[in-house]
Amino acid sequence: MIDIGFIGLGTMGRPMAGHLQTAGHRLFLHDVAPIAPELVAAGGVVCKSGKEVAEQADVVIIMVPDTPHVEAVLFGPGGVAEGLSKGQIVVDMSSISPLATKEFAKKVEALGADYLDAPVSGGEVGAKAASLTIMVGGPERAFNATKPVFDKMGKNVTLVGANGDGQTTKVANQIIVALTIEAVGEALLFASKAGADPALVRKALMGGFASSRILEVHGERMVKRNFEPGFRIELHQKDLDLALEGARALGLSLPSTALAQQLFSACTAHGGKAWDHSGMVRALEMMASHEVAKA
Repeated sequence: MIDIGFIGLGTMGRPMAGHLQTAGHRLFLHDVAPIAPELVAAGGVVCKSGKEVAEQADVVIIMVPDTPHVEAVLFGPGGVAEGLSKGQIVVDMSSISPLATKEFAKKVEALGADYLDAPVSGGEVGAKAASLTIMVGGPERAFNATKPVFDKMGKNVTLVGANGDGQTTKVANQIIVALTIEAVGEALLFASKAGADPALVRKALMGGFASSRILEVHGERMVKRNFEPGFRIELHQKDLDLALEGARALGLSLPSTALAQQLFSACTAHGGKAWDHSGMVRALEMMASHEVAKA
């Protein structure tokens, strides 16, 4: 059984690590915050640094918020790189810059280890249910060795290409999700303002060509006024920043992505950076002086 290091045990990492423990893996744990008591009680070994994690584990998984955090975990003082040896695998499951990912991979490979970027989609619900979609970039040999580990955390695991391609796929995913949230918000706002029952409109649309997972889950959130975060607006903004920065570097125009980012920014300006990203509808509601539904 592979020994696994897990760094970053927040909203997503905590349940993901729990699934690995349940499957019988020995875990070496590190976080800036106190480790969840249940992970320790189940046998998780608390480590003082990323270096210590890397010295003990066969595979080191990282699940932290953004590119600078991954860089610090890997290459900062006491970082993972200081404890790596030949034949180990580093798996970054955070959502970060594809360009930075390629540079991180080169540095890790120079130490004799393999590097996989494996961002996820599915949010807290998917993490808890072990139903995440996992998009992997990196060497096929490392993917094949790690696939059984991924399968314990997700249901749709795909090797999409070389290092950086996993992160590129996640950025594409976040573009689609943001634009679909915006479309669902506009549709339900239109229906509600016109006098129709948005809950029944959503139910009817779920049986037609407009049906989507976003309409199902986030449409319900909009109708029920439940904006407690499954995935925070500030994190989706970070992902759209990556999309727009990448587009500039590639000479592309992503006008609808830019609009979605502005709607998120309007929510943030009204104190909503920690709302669930379905809360984008509130920006549309403010412009219309009308809410999809009452709480």
